[in-house]
Amino acid sequence: MAHQLDYHTIREIFTRFEAAEPEPKGELEHVNAYTLVVAVALSAQATDVGVNKATRELFKIADTPQKMLDLGEEGLIGHIKTIGLYRNKAKNVMKLSRILVEDYGGEVPNSRAALQSLPGVGRKTANVVLNMWWHYPAQAVDTHIFRVGNRSGICPGKNVDFVERAIEDNIPVDFQRHAHHWLILHGRYTCKARKPACGTCLIRDLCLFEDKTL
Repeated sequence: MAHQLDYHTIREIFTRFEAAEPEPKGELEHVNAYTLVVAVALSAQATDVGVNKATRELFKIADTPQKMLDLGEEGLIGHIKTIGLYRNKAKNVMKLSRILVEDYGGEVPNSRAALQSLPGVGRKTANVVLNMWWHYPAQAVDTHIFRVGNRSGICPGKNVDFVERAIEDNIPVDFQRHAHHWLILHGRYTCKARKPACGTCLIRDLCLFEDKTL
């Protein structure tokens, strides 16, 4: 684990990220808050590409909690069976859809606690939804962010909670809304787990990672 970078270095890092990608976007396809919740819940231990392939047709016919209930669990499984853990995920999607209909009038709540009370929705999922749909600067720490944060010194921490706090405490507020997207994209395409592309990295000269590749 690298030590925590200082304020000026972090500001320079995110200035470069912003210059390269001013409006980074999440890669999960969705049409409203509900489909975003479902997509993120389905993405656990799965790739965004795989989830998008499975949900593209699903969301054409089930883009509200009630429509998902009308489709039924077996109907849902027919669309998502290419995704890992699909049976358990299907059960959770049906349960959360039922709760949204019965307790929230079919609308997705926008507090972290309410979102986390839904089956299959953890803190990371809740933060993704708060950030992507309501533009709240919530930080959804996944394996990419955890790796980048600890390699680089941007937001080191012994677990995802510590990394989330490091982001909130150390990244300047004007970069907070997009911070987790920049870090995810950097981890996914540049600071990869096995073969980091240090030679083309925007922040190579600022990063504390000792095993830089060419």
